[in-house]
Amino acid sequence: MNPTEHRTFKRIPFDAKARLSGDGGRWETQLIDISLKGVLVEQPPKWEAAVGDTIHTEITLADDAVIHMDARVAHAENGRVGLRCEHIDVDGISHLCRIVELNTGDPELLHRELEALGKVGD
Repeated sequence: MNPTEHRTFKRIPFDAKARLSGDGGRWETQLIDISLKGVLVEQPPKWEAAVGDTIHTEITLADDAVIHMDARVAHAENGRVGLRCEHIDVDGISHLCRIVELNTGDPELLHRELEALGKVGD
């Protein structure tokens, strides 16, 4: 990460499988990292989605819980695809908040990110 780059949402490296689906097809891939605003995944073989396309994303956690989110392709480069979360259900955001809290060890950081998430649409 660029030292001058300031992200609003902390990225958490996370080892999980991701299933992606959209108008261009269905793909299975590996999650690289996750944040309250989206995910970074390895670009799947035969990837045909373009920047701006809507992609349904399913991330399977170790306890077989699944985070479902609808996301937009933010970028696809260097073998990676960044997906910006557009919608996530209540169970998914609960799982995601727990991942952030456990991996940062900072409940105050989670609180600040949730506040920032509420302001993103403003």
